[in-house]
Parts: sequence; C-alpha cells; structure tokens
Amino acid sequence: MYEDKTLVCKECGNEFVFTAGEQEFYAERGFQNEPQRCKACRDAKKAALRGPKQYFDAVCAACGGPAKIPFEPKADRPVYCSECFAKMREERA
Repeated sequence: MYEDKTLVCKECGNEFVFTAGEQEFYAERGFQNEPQRCKACRDAKKAALRGPKQYFDAVCAACGGPAKIPFEPKADRPVYCSECFAKMREERA
C-alpha cells in the first residue's frame, strides 16, 4: 500500500527517505502532513527546544565511585554508576 518516498529536508536541503513503515505510522496516528525535516534536523530541533541536559553528581551505591546522572538523586533510592548499572542489567537478563 505504501511505498518509500524521497523527500528534501527544508532545514539542510538533503534528501531523506520517508519509508513505507513511517508512512503507515503517520496514517495510524492521523497525521496528514509528511515530515519536512530529516531525522538529524528533527533531533537537533528537539534538543534545541529542550535545552542542555542537566546532570547531577552522585556516589554509586555499589562501588562508591562517582556517578553523573540526568536526574536529581533522592536519599531513599540508590544510584549507580554506568558500569555498575550495566552489570546489574546483565545479571537480570
């Protein structure tokens, strides 16, 4: 039913593909307009609207090392550094 379309980004002028899957996604949600920007330009625009991410310093509950996290730590919840968090995820899987 849908076929891939090549569109031109209004921001950078590069061509990008509006895939059949993306078209189906748009139709399911009732979107009537095709995207006007490529993925890179859409992501850049979203990031600019959100502003820079704020990171907080914390101490890892597992190893005691420093951790930078994108949310404000709470005293009642443990915080883990990236390495310890990844190890915990592997153990669960």
